[in-house]
Order: sequence, then structure tokens, then C-alpha cells
Amino acid sequence: MPVGNAFYERLNQILDEHRFDEKTERLCRKFYKNSPYGRPSISPGVYFRTLLIGYFEGLDSERGIAWRVADSLSLRRFLGYALDEQTPDHSTISRTRRLYWLETHKAVFRWVIRILTAEGLVDGQTISIDATTLEANAALKSIVRRDNGQGYTEYLKELAQSAGLENPTREQLARFDRKRQNKGSNNEWESPSDPDARITKMKDGRTHLAHKAEHAVDLSSGALLAITVAPANEGDTSTIGKTLEEAQEVSREINERGVEEVVADRLS
Repeated sequence: MPVGNAFYERLNQILDEHRFDEKTERLCRKFYKNSPYGRPSISPGVYFRTLLIGYFEGLDSERGIAWRVADSLSLRRFLGYALDEQTPDHSTISRTRRLYWLETHKAVFRWVIRILTAEGLVDGQTISIDATTLEANAALKSIVRRDNGQGYTEYLKELAQSAGLENPTREQLARFDRKRQNKGSNNEWESPSDPDARITKMKDGRTHLAHKAEHAVDLSSGALLAITVAPANEGDTSTIGKTLEEAQEVSREINERGVEEVVADRLS
């Protein structure tokens, strides 16, 4: 095996000391029994390590994680793969993520926080809460009306015909649509493939279907204490309460006092 990265070597040492693989195997055992999907091709310990890689390497997609692991000698060593072994494909990581329950992911997350606490890295008293908008894996052109399921293109054609364009071309429809006001109401439209996504203007000015991810970070260490997902069109004042509640619950597991100070951007 090649020489590993010092950070990932130390991380694996800590995980081994706390029996990480044994714990995750026990938490995920239910998914291997009588499952119509069959046993995943990677172990729970390897799967959750790929999520850690995504976090530490700043990778926001399973394709990115799979490519990075296949290309890195130190990450291969971190996951336990030799040079002549095939590393997990992005579809395998994705399939495993869908197989495990959200509550199982949360249980592993909480357990990792306890490991950090045992190592003296987290105190959970001062936290920062911030949010970001994440583009959904759904196309804006696929939205349908909530009342009758009509697609956007068909709806737009009807409006154009009412305005005198008998057989509008695609270019004419695009020009007609650009001139319309208040055309993307979340009260009227939804994504059939991702009903929780909302039509949202991103920071770069483009409009997409998106979600709002809000996270609470322990300022003593930079460790995440809580992550919540909300509709992208909800304001900070309506979402921060849930995130703070989850962070407080985790913090009280770390110390009896819980969160004593919260740092946040100006609420919108």
C-alpha cells in the first residue's frame, strides 16, 4: 500500500479506536436482511468514509467523490483499496445512500459528534448558523401546474395563442415568456420529480429549482452540529428555529449547559 496522507491516517486511527466499522455495520445490518435491493457492494464503513471525504475535500456530488477517490493514493488507503482494486463508482455510492434511512445517517452523524467530544474537540457552547441555496436535481422546464398538472410549455402556448400568436415557434415562445411578469409562482407550480424543490433566484442571478440548507457549526472546532433542509423560498426567521433546536439537542449531549451563544448573519 502507498504512504497515506497524515490527516487521513490519523482519522482512520481514531475511527478504528472507536470501532467505527463495527458500529456502522451494526446500525446498517437491517438493510442487508430480506432487502429487495440486495446487499450493497461497499460496506457501511467505506460508504460513510466517502461522505467524510466529500466534506473534507469540499466535494458536493457523488461523481466528484468517486473521481477523487479513484485518482488519489491516500484516499484509496483511507478507504482500504489497493492500487489494483476498483474503487466505488458514483452509482454505488448513490444507491447505498438511497438504501440507508435518513435516521440511520443521523445516528452515525450523532455518533461521530460523540467521538469528537471524547477527543476534546467540541464544546458546543458557541455556534454559528448560516444557510445556503442548493440547486435541486430537477429541471425547471419540467414544472407542472399544481391545480391540473399541465406542463409549462403547454400553458405558455395557450397564453401566447390568447395573445394572438396562432402557431408560435420556440423562439417566439421564449420572447413572449421573457416579457411576462410574476411567471414563476411556487403557489402555482411544482416539480413532479422533486415536489419539495422551489423556484428560486440563485446568487448568480439565474433561476432554478432549489432547496435551502441551513447548518449550525461549533465555533470552537468548526464541526457541524446540525443540518436542516427547508424550502428555498422560506426566510431565515422561519427556518433558524428548527436548526437551533437540533443544534441544542446535540449540544446538550456534549455538555449540560447546551448552546449559550448563537452567531448568525442578518436574518431575512
